Amino acid sequence: MASVRDLKKDIDYLVSLVVVDNFQYINAFENADKEAAFKIVDEIMTKRKDLISRVNHPDGKDNPKLIKKHYQSIGKDLLIVCDEAYAELAKLIEKED
Repeated sequence: MASVRDLKKDIDYLVSLVVVDNFQYINAFENADKEAAFKIVDEIMTKRKDLISRVNHPDGKDNPKLIKKHYQSIGKDLLIVCDEAYAELAKLIEKED
């Protein structure tokens, strides 16, 4: 299992990729829907805060199996959150084409 520190770095890295891509979308298109892009950024930052909080407060501190399952669920949730954000961004980009 990866360390808690690495999990936090993964969360920050993937969320930062989504944020940067949203800002690139805003800069790349003249008629970009800035409000929708900022909404995506706001949502992912809120979810980032929730994920970091979950990392800092694991369930079942005495049971290693529960802790491992807890951190695995955080990793899966991170990927789902980022995938949903990219799906929303893709819809915005399709409108521009």
